[in-house]
Amino acid sequence: MKKTVSMALVLSLSAALLAGCTGGSASETTAAQTTAETQAETQTETQPETTVAESESQPESSAKETAGGDTVQVMALKGPTAMGMVKFMDDAESGQITDYDFQFSIAASADEVTPKLIQGSADIAAVPANLASVLFNNTEGGVQVLAINTLGVLYIVENGDTVQSVEDLRGKTIYASGKGSTPEYALNYILSANGIDPASDVTIEWKSEHTECLAALTTSSANAIAMLPQPFVTTAQSKVDTIRTALDLTEEWDKLQAEAQAPSALITGVVVARTEFAEENPQAVEAFLEHYEDSVEYVNSNVPEGAELVGKYDIVTAEVANKAIPECNITYIDGEEMKEKLSGYLSVLLEQNPQSIGGALPDDAFYYIQ
Repeated sequence: MKKTVSMALVLSLSAALLAGCTGGSASETTAAQTTAETQAETQTETQPETTVAESESQPESSAKETAGGDTVQVMALKGPTAMGMVKFMDDAESGQITDYDFQFSIAASADEVTPKLIQGSADIAAVPANLASVLFNNTEGGVQVLAINTLGVLYIVENGDTVQSVEDLRGKTIYASGKGSTPEYALNYILSANGIDPASDVTIEWKSEHTECLAALTTSSANAIAMLPQPFVTTAQSKVDTIRTALDLTEEWDKLQAEAQAPSALITGVVVARTEFAEENPQAVEAFLEHYEDSVEYVNSNVPEGAELVGKYDIVTAEVANKAIPECNITYIDGEEMKEKLSGYLSVLLEQNPQSIGGALPDDAFYYIQ
């Protein structure tokens, strides 16, 4: 059944859902929600996405048609969630993939992707994991998650050599961005589960941008510590060679979940489809997932070649990508394993801030399992 959503809701979602992935503060999110309704009739997109494959790159007659036309419109975000897709993009653009006419675009931010999914001009998209849950809850099941594509990309880095374990963070000052969003929730969970009170046992200085954290690292006293995401960590290390990676928060999350009956994972990104599109075009969805899994395997197994493609599509430079890809936790997980890991991750976010996932855990219809 087709889900319809007003333009006001589209804009509200675009402005407010994404605190979990953009690093905006809770107060900024509230302000954006307040103004979104009044701008509903006049707001237009100011940052058009980059088109990856033009329609003439693949003969129309060579591809199967979907229920809605002859193309499958796919969007990805500029960052790790798009890196695993680059081989798929390149093969589609060059005409090597002929089962469906997959057309890709790369957006600078998630608030470009959300309206297109809701309005139906995008069929499949790589989005932050918590955004997928918010969309599902706010569109009455209008999207389904197809696969996990990126595990955690958060790291503790320092300009020194004092942190070898989470316990070593006790009593330290940590510079971070993303207050009121999933980076804060992930850090709080890992600290708390290791017996460290985030409010009293450490000092967390929240910055508005990653670059401010980097500046604090380089201008503060020796042994300064920060939480940063990839590929920004690699970019920072290319500029300041004394910065070292101390802790991988994905690994620390996995340690905490090792004895759980249904272990979750720290998850950055997932791939979703509009539910209507998935129901009407199951063969196209399956074809997409097959090509995407192959692309992820290629990028992880052929890092230099994958890095060149990442640079080709202007996600980050090939030089940075060559160093960052092994640290970006690019993956492909679908089916029951996807459901187990993602539902556990969303449960952690629910405990810290229900609104970060749209107020409630999604039900089974959220998970595309064939």
